[in-house]
Amino acid sequence: MSEFWLISAPGDKENLQALERMNTVTSKSNLSYNTKFTIPDFKVGTLDSLVGLSDELAKLDIFAESLIRRMAQSVVEVMEDAKGKVQENLLANGVDLTSFVTHFEWDMAKYPAKQPLVSVVDTLAKQLAQIETDLKSRTAAYNTLKTNLENLEKKSMGNLFTRTLSDIVSKEDFVLDSEYLITLLVIVPKPSYVQWQKTYESLSDMVVPRSTKLIAEDKEGGLFTVTLFRKVIDDFKTKAKENKFTVREFYYDEKEIKREREEMTRLLSDKKQQYQTSCVALKKGSSTFPDHKVKVTPLGNPDRPAAGQSDRERESEGEGEGPLLRWLKVNFSEAFIAWIHIKALRVFVESVLRYGLPVNFQAVLLRPHKKSCTKRLREVLNSVFRHLDEVAAASILDAAVEIPGLQLSNQDYFPYVYFHIDLSLLD
Repeated sequence: MSEFWLISAPGDKENLQALERMNTVTSKSNLSYNTKFTIPDFKVGTLDSLVGLSDELAKLDIFAESLIRRMAQSVVEVMEDAKGKVQENLLANGVDLTSFVTHFEWDMAKYPAKQPLVSVVDTLAKQLAQIETDLKSRTAAYNTLKTNLENLEKKSMGNLFTRTLSDIVSKEDFVLDSEYLITLLVIVPKPSYVQWQKTYESLSDMVVPRSTKLIAEDKEGGLFTVTLFRKVIDDFKTKAKENKFTVREFYYDEKEIKREREEMTRLLSDKKQQYQTSCVALKKGSSTFPDHKVKVTPLGNPDRPAAGQSDRERESEGEGEGPLLRWLKVNFSEAFIAWIHIKALRVFVESVLRYGLPVNFQAVLLRPHKKSCTKRLREVLNSVFRHLDEVAAASILDAAVEIPGLQLSNQDYFPYVYFHIDLSLLD
């Protein structure tokens, strides 16, 4: 499962024993994989300031999660021709998201724990706000590019009555620069091809004999040229209409046709450059790290190497990537890393508010093995830690399921600090 539960309990002897009981039961019952989640000691300040930070962090948590989901969706849109490789590009500091969360370490260089908590939160908020601003700007430009390209592509679709003719006709199809003669384009229904050939010369006076030529056709009809004298244009159009032939209004302008073709080529090239199909995804980190910690290093710009990578390796892996995809990958990583730091801060603040001073608690990251285990896992946690809130437990606990040493409640309450991390929506 791509789901994590981040909990904390007081760090005294009784609660550390409760954590051990939790680990024993969840392991034997194969409910979850549990690891310690290390959070540094911060300058606490006043409890009033912590209450304010608690509200601010809750809002920032929601904003950060929304931002990374929008960025993930942008990666999907940019990689429209290679959606199977999207997950390879949604990484955090060069490793898959699950590994990063499981082996999280606080980035002391980027978010110094010695700073007041307010300053750390402010740094995170400003970082995410800047990423969002850049995301809006870059995606707006990309969407404008896509829209312009789609509009041009629509012109080349449809039937002969509506589609552009610039990619069909050529200079040789027309009599140009003549004071007296002009070439018209006429759409003729397929069943009327023979009739057209027999009658077009007599639809009006001054039609050039044997001047018609079929230059394109679709399912419904064909596009024919016909050359005549300019002064009989109106009469020819009238007679053509009476015979269910349609004169398509078109003036051959070589410069305009060249401009339209170049515009299409440019837009196609610009779009391809945002994401090139030959891009090489960042190498995925191992999904198991038995004795390894993922060191979080700042990624201030796309050219800074990820942890464990040399400049040469980073450059090699980025070959073929367009600027938008490259920016999304780097800043998705930045935003995701910031989000998990926010989760850590929320655990710290809520633990201090709930368990009091001096700061003494243990945070644990649980990864449920499967969805069907979550209810049982919740019951185990509620029973193990119900002593943290005996009043609530006494009023909520009802019919229970017996297991050795534990009374498991069917109710869903939280006597401990709890936060949820759901990566499934990024799949």
